[in-house]
Amino acid sequence: MFLYEFFIGLRYLRAKKRNHFISFISLISLMGITLGMVALITVMSVMNGFQKEIRARILGVASHVQIGSITGHLEHWQQTSEEATKHPAVEAAAPYIAGQGMLSHNQAVQGVMVRGILPTTEDKVVDFSKTMVAGTLEDLEPGKFGIIIGADLARTLGTFVGDKIVLISPQGQMTPAGILPRLKQFTVVGVFEVGHFEYDSGLVLIHLFDAQKLYRMENNSVTGVRLKLNDLFQAPKVAEELPSILTIDSYITDWTKQHTNYFRAIQIEKRMLSLILALIIAVAAFNIVSTLVMAVTDKQSDIAILRTLGASPHSIMKIFIIQGTFIGVFGTILGVTGGLLLAYNVGEVVAFIEWLFNVQFLSREVYYISKIPTDPQIGDIMTVAITSFTLSLLATLYPSYRASKVNPAEALRYE
Repeated sequence: MFLYEFFIGLRYLRAKKRNHFISFISLISLMGITLGMVALITVMSVMNGFQKEIRARILGVASHVQIGSITGHLEHWQQTSEEATKHPAVEAAAPYIAGQGMLSHNQAVQGVMVRGILPTTEDKVVDFSKTMVAGTLEDLEPGKFGIIIGADLARTLGTFVGDKIVLISPQGQMTPAGILPRLKQFTVVGVFEVGHFEYDSGLVLIHLFDAQKLYRMENNSVTGVRLKLNDLFQAPKVAEELPSILTIDSYITDWTKQHTNYFRAIQIEKRMLSLILALIIAVAAFNIVSTLVMAVTDKQSDIAILRTLGASPHSIMKIFIIQGTFIGVFGTILGVTGGLLLAYNVGEVVAFIEWLFNVQFLSREVYYISKIPTDPQIGDIMTVAITSFTLSLLATLYPSYRASKVNPAEALRYE
């Protein structure tokens, strides 16, 4: 029984010769679903790509998890590192000293965040070596007071590798004239460029030993320990489990808390754009309703004949459900295929449009991310496909119900 309903439903996709308008509306509905899905999949993939790119740049400087002391000074950090690395999700640990200061060079002054590091362990936790545009982390040698600064900060101060700059520490010393800030001359030994303004303009690196001297900390004292995990998305879970492993009273944070505003903003934008573009699919689904309503009106005599031959109202409903579902399924397949093709080649498409119209959407002089990144995710694609198919199926219910209620006598009266 289902076989004849299937073939009749497919045949009804084409209206009678005297009414090709219905076939045209069916095509428009199909194209609407396809274009809506292509746009939605592409936009979601690009938003995922931007999120991934920003996350990679931030975590190229910031660690996955940070362990700090409640007092602000973490004693015997070696023991804390050993205990933390016993967790199966922790790959590496590195100590750090965090402080504030001001850099001065040729009348230019800039406030900075100072981070004391051990070059041998720091690169195991973050990817600083990949961001170096001049010098290396190994150029930071204890006692020589070398400093590595961000590219934007270097441009602001007008400094180059080899220049002398003065670091002013707010932790001054008491004198008869009052508290005077501590001044120390450093030599620029390297420049990094993360591609994130917050770090490129306000972060400097010095050796851990020099930071201890600058901020008058004991040789075995640091601000905290930074951790790298084998899965960065497990950071909140690891941060909750570490206190049971550590023997000290500690304050533990992870990257999701430190940079929550960036990723929350991207998520909100992604959801709102997805909702707006999903309306295209909803409009296409409503077109299916109008298409089937007109098809029911056009096929009333055929429906009446089928009813007189013994077809049940339920079978009539199946015929028009199959007709509308075919539009939804075929549109979904075309939409997923087109969306994936465009998502994986959006960079080339944008480059072609820029060349064709002689424009530039992401200028290197303005944006750190000068190429449109993309990251199609199977979860998003499946959600879009299921949503499209569900809306298409729901759109068939009312017209199919109307078709099942056609009275054969009334329909054949004027035939």
